[in-house]
Amino acid sequence: MSSPTFAKTHNLIAYLEKPTESKRFAQIIDFLNASSVKYALIASPTTYTSCIKQFWTSVKVKTVNDEVRIQALVDGKRVNIKESSIRRTLRLDDDEGTSCLTNIEIFEGLAKMGSKTTSWNKFSNTMASAIICLATNQKFNFSRYIQLSLVKNIKAGVPFFMFPRFVQLIINHQLGDMAHYKEIFDTSSLTKKVFANMKRVGTRFSREVTPLFDNMLVQALEEVGTDIAKIKRKEQKTRQKWTREQKEYTRAGNYQAKVNIGQPWSTHKMTKSSKYPKQPKC
Repeated sequence: MSSPTFAKTHNLIAYLEKPTESKRFAQIIDFLNASSVKYALIASPTTYTSCIKQFWTSVKVKTVNDEVRIQALVDGKRVNIKESSIRRTLRLDDDEGTSCLTNIEIFEGLAKMGSKTTSWNKFSNTMASAIICLATNQKFNFSRYIQLSLVKNIKAGVPFFMFPRFVQLIINHQLGDMAHYKEIFDTSSLTKKVFANMKRVGTRFSREVTPLFDNMLVQALEEVGTDIAKIKRKEQKTRQKWTREQKEYTRAGNYQAKVNIGQPWSTHKMTKSSKYPKQPKC
């Protein structure tokens, strides 16, 4: 069997920004930015080639007190991967999440998502469950899924270095700084080109657009509220700044005002010895 290698299209770093190309995908980006898997999607540690190779060269699966563990040696030091360590390192709040939905729940979930073809048959029940749970705000145990995937590939004979980003994060968490290594694996990331690729219409495209579920739109609405609050704070700061400038002009004697007491500001008669700062339009 050939030696394992890095797979450039595996364990990519997600792109969750909003360039012009993502115009029709803004809502799903908002949703993913608010989801519990965000950190796992965007975490971008420096991946050291030697660390990953040492890990996969020495890796073994063991069961201790009915708990499955993945053990390996890096720099002669033991690295232990358990479901709980994956959850902690990747910041996944999925302790009570399901591992797989029933067939009925999967079929119903796919129907709600607009599935009318057999394309979903290419997904395993576990992956289909993960997508449905993510879309319907149910907890899915991604930590267990990652661990079981690692175990399965180790036992089958690993054809490539699986989850290098996640493994590097766990190594860093357990062993500390690995910066003494110089050879770095350049982990690929999804860029704004992904949106252009997603917009391409294939021959099997049903032309039916499936809207996001209501619970997936909550973050977008909250963000709008946040933006409005930011605008109001900015307007308030602008008015405060203008008031300070007005007082400074008064103290410096840069203008003289003849004020008709009791009349509104618009009827005040002003005589200027220098240019008076205009009130900003908010």
